[in-house]
Amino acid sequence: MRVFFWVSLFVLLGTNIVLGQELKVGRWKAALLREDGHRIVFNFDLSYPHQKPVLHIINAEERLEVTQVTQKKDSVFIEMPFFESAFFCQVQRDGSLKGIWVKGTSGKNVILPFIAWPGNEPRFNTPLPPKASLSGRWEMQFFKSPGEKVSPAIAELTQNGSKLTGSILNPDGDYRYLEGVVTGDSLFLSTFDGSHAYVFTGVIKDAQTIIEGRFYAGATSTRQFSAIKNAKAELSMESVALQLKPGQDQLDFRFPDLNGKLVGINDEKFRNKVVVVQIMGSWCPNCMDETRFLSDYYKKNHQRGIEMVALAYEYSTDNERSVKSLQKFKQRFSVDYPILITGVTSSDSLRTEKTLPQLTDIKSFPSTIFIGKDGKVKKVHGGFFGPATGEAYTTYIREFEETVEALLVQ
Repeated sequence: MRVFFWVSLFVLLGTNIVLGQELKVGRWKAALLREDGHRIVFNFDLSYPHQKPVLHIINAEERLEVTQVTQKKDSVFIEMPFFESAFFCQVQRDGSLKGIWVKGTSGKNVILPFIAWPGNEPRFNTPLPPKASLSGRWEMQFFKSPGEKVSPAIAELTQNGSKLTGSILNPDGDYRYLEGVVTGDSLFLSTFDGSHAYVFTGVIKDAQTIIEGRFYAGATSTRQFSAIKNAKAELSMESVALQLKPGQDQLDFRFPDLNGKLVGINDEKFRNKVVVVQIMGSWCPNCMDETRFLSDYYKKNHQRGIEMVALAYEYSTDNERSVKSLQKFKQRFSVDYPILITGVTSSDSLRTEKTLPQLTDIKSFPSTIFIGKDGKVKKVHGGFFGPATGEAYTTYIREFEETVEALLVQ
């Protein structure tokens, strides 16, 4: 696959290159180029610790480290740490990069042209002072066209001068770290983490209203949105609710771990323990944030009688592909609890029946199941709000810890 891309890129990009030119250290600006002319822009820092190039992709306060950067003469291969995501590029005579971004999915790969250039150029320009401050909570509605069914969401935004950061929450997760600006009556936000590739634009009607919103995601997806500032806005989680079926009180599963060893919830390892079951996938950005939290919590608390196990629902039933993707999660977050491959894809409409038939439909990745020391399910939680969401993440952590502490004393 890599050879095919290198050859294709050479033919595609021509010979406007220089052999062996080292990438410039410092801030870069990058853009993914959609066919409709809209650009998904982001920044990264490039450095050479230990004489090897390393990127840190910047989204608000997040610095996503990318260490798999390989340069061979004019060709540069950048493999993202997760999500089957990579850049295939060539160095141009002016020191910039030109190439493609490739993202694996459950179907065809997403492929977008990519450019990046060095220099301390901002994510978005701010030629005008902001019309209003957008700091606060916003009640949002997404729709494909006016009059169609809307999807509710909440935006938590912080504005400092012209700089705008925050996240957007919907019932099954959040859009992670967004960064952008307010200039005049316009807002611009974007993010790129190897999976999420988003740009939001909108018009500020007044300090309480955003109109003419546009959401550009990946290669082709476009939706509209509107928003009204509402400090009391709440999301209904009913659409992602997960629970035991009537008459059920225990799970019964057994799947292979990343080494092929079968592990089941009824194994001795889990008996008389409080067990947290993580429903996840290596393709899922919110699962990345949850795995970071769970891995750290497990290291600090498992000696108290707490066990964890992750059930992975991947893009395909190709075990080799699944193991490769999940190993990246395991290594990056130093996961000490078992990650099991269910062998059922995340898009399988029968995924719940095939793996956890004791539950109603799994509607959100990630979701979490809490099991008491008696082996019975005590709580099931659908959805997850990560660290970019501020108060929502703090609430999640508090409720998680309270649930586990209560189960430890039962």
